Amino acid sequence: MASIGTQETGHITGTKDKDYNILWFVEQCLSNVLRLETYIQDADREGDSELADFFRRAQKESRKGAEQGKQLLRQRIAS
Repeated sequence: MASIGTQETGHITGTKDKDYNILWFVEQCLSNVLRLETYIQDADREGDSELADFFRRAQKESRKGAEQGKQLLRQRIAS
């Protein structure tokens, strides 16, 4: 018997795997944005502007990923 992870195509969740995967990706990107905000504040508090800037760049990329994922979802839901 195959595991649920290899068989689930929306029969259990009601959402096709490919759509669920986009939703998961967006959620993870947004979660990362929030987590990185804490890291930025920690670095700023320690006076480590290099590290804070590194986390800000990473946060920007996570926001970008979330926006791209949301755009892709909008396109797919509209069609």
